[in-house]
Amino acid sequence: MTALRDRYRRRAPGEPRAIGYLYVLPALALYGVFLLYPFGQSVWLSLLHWDGLTRATWAGFGNYADLFTDPSLRAPFVHALVLLLFYAALPVAIGLLLAAVMSRIRVKGMTFFRTVLFLPQVLAMVVVGVAWRSILAPDGLLNDTLKAVGLGSLTRAWLGDYDWALPAVGAVGTWVETGLCMVLFLAGTQRIPRELYEAARIDGAGAIREFFSVTLPGLRAETAVALTLTIVAGLRNFDLIYITTSGGPGNSTSVPAYEVYHRAFETNQVGSAAAVGVALTVLIFALTVTVSRLVEGRRS
Repeated sequence: MTALRDRYRRRAPGEPRAIGYLYVLPALALYGVFLLYPFGQSVWLSLLHWDGLTRATWAGFGNYADLFTDPSLRAPFVHALVLLLFYAALPVAIGLLLAAVMSRIRVKGMTFFRTVLFLPQVLAMVVVGVAWRSILAPDGLLNDTLKAVGLGSLTRAWLGDYDWALPAVGAVGTWVETGLCMVLFLAGTQRIPRELYEAARIDGAGAIREFFSVTLPGLRAETAVALTLTIVAGLRNFDLIYITTSGGPGNSTSVPAYEVYHRAFETNQVGSAAAVGVALTVLIFALTVTVSRLVEGRRS
């Protein structure tokens, strides 16, 4: 006992102590009970054929094979990747542009402007879905505005059109996520040393070169955070799809999160729904880790 106590005393200051694990044990217990255990149960269910009521039968990796061979299961993942353009790429690009302009030019009413752009993040997605479903309806505000300005030929049932339903939902996602990206980038520009901008201007750099040489490298960490948050939001999108299109018309706007609900509670394919959920979790994890690794690689 004395030898063990002496060994702990000889450790360098700040080195982890066994007592430290006691502090994180409650959090680890909650994490295991409410996340790891349900995820393990989902993995087990994904290996079964089960309708939620009768006796389950063994499916093995058949449910996962269906993700590649069944067009009705492949399509939601393709739609989710398309929505990443609207949920992640466009908001990050627009947010960078707005942050660069507002950090270079004094804009009156900056606080009000930032509040308005960030407002969609505060609203519940159900409220956003109901509002935009009304705006994009055949007799909604968007079509009325197009008719008023002489562009009546462009009107359509945006959420009922096979070609335009997915981009319409994606545009709502861009509207929601742009404010978050802009606020992150504006906060990041405030910590970039002003001397770097002054040095770039002395060297004759214009606004575009200044952006790519000073602003963009200085916002690398914020870009990683923005991409991670928007990618996760885009891939786990359910409530907006459920409220606006319910996966329709047909399955042209179905996404993995909605497909989990549809198969588990509407068509009683619990095993297949669990496989979709597990695959979605792996996809989110893979993309977020890739973004983090790319940023860390560029830093080094």
